[in-house]
Amino acid sequence: MGAGTEPDGSSRSDEEWERFLRESVAGAAGAPREPSARAREVARRLRAEPGRTPDGWRSHTPARPKRRTGWYAAGLFVSLGLLAVVALAPGRVAGLFAGADSPPPAAETARPTGAPPAAAAQRPTREEPFRGSPAADWASGAEGITVPKAEAVGWMSAAEVERSLALSRDFLLAAGLDRGVLRGERPEKAIALINPHQKDVQDLLKTAFLTPSEKNDPLLLFSRFQPSRTQLVGDTVKTRGRLTYQEGEHGALRVTADVTFVYPVTRAGTSGDDEIVRTIVRRELVLSWDDPAKVITEPGTFSVVSYKYDMTNGGCGAPTGYITPPFGADRRADEAAGTEIDPYDRSAPVGQGGPAADRCGKATRS
Repeated sequence: MGAGTEPDGSSRSDEEWERFLRESVAGAAGAPREPSARAREVARRLRAEPGRTPDGWRSHTPARPKRRTGWYAAGLFVSLGLLAVVALAPGRVAGLFAGADSPPPAAETARPTGAPPAAAAQRPTREEPFRGSPAADWASGAEGITVPKAEAVGWMSAAEVERSLALSRDFLLAAGLDRGVLRGERPEKAIALINPHQKDVQDLLKTAFLTPSEKNDPLLLFSRFQPSRTQLVGDTVKTRGRLTYQEGEHGALRVTADVTFVYPVTRAGTSGDDEIVRTIVRRELVLSWDDPAKVITEPGTFSVVSYKYDMTNGGCGAPTGYITPPFGADRRADEAAGTEIDPYDRSAPVGQGGPAADRCGKATRS
């Protein structure tokens, strides 16, 4: 193999050999400093070239600066593009940088000490149905419901507590986020998680969907809209809340869920930028995972201890089994009759519960 020739037959340039030799010597502090025959030969040839003035085989010739014409051109192109975006859509650019100053809130692990800050007043659109509300920064669906770390409680091991917490959240998802249920279907998956031996709740379920009333109303536990009247905007429901747990009666695992759901809706059969209303439902449920040795129950089911909810933009008429968001003049009439409430303020307990649940709140902001 000749001098300056690689094993694959290619040749190294003198500059590459010079760099290789410098780096080899620099990286071997304890190695002998005597140059090899190859190094002496390269140094001799370099000295013989015009314009080369090395002072020996260790001499250093500054590397030529690399040409960056392509990078400069690309940078100039990007800069011009950004200027064009700013000129054509300054509002979008301002919103982008404003978002950087207000990161999404951390997951909720305890009751907040106050209401979230006010958002800039902006009209919601089909593309951005949460625009102009604190929910714009909230997580979506299951991601907005915080589940705590599981530890052994009462008759349950840590693994059993973890499974029960997961099923408790599954109930919330099936009751408040399932697309079929939101379109008015019967919440079979959610109902399957309720203890079939709990007589009062089973009685409610038997009558609520057929003859809803203040006492027996599906909305006490489930979120349902009438598809002939109301349609959801987009595929996203914003959520914020948490699960907590403690030991209950007879060593049961008692799980408390406190979650706010934000549903953007519009009139059924409409398109374009028609009126978009955000119906906001905050629910507090207390569930008991009972010891089957002490309470009649079925594996994988819980008993409902209590249920409370607050609702704004959900309608103020007689119970129909559906959430009935008001639009236009109806909305103004409902707002005049309802109890004033900030639906995004989670710092206080949920209001009246059970049959007296407040389903006609007047939102101070929505």
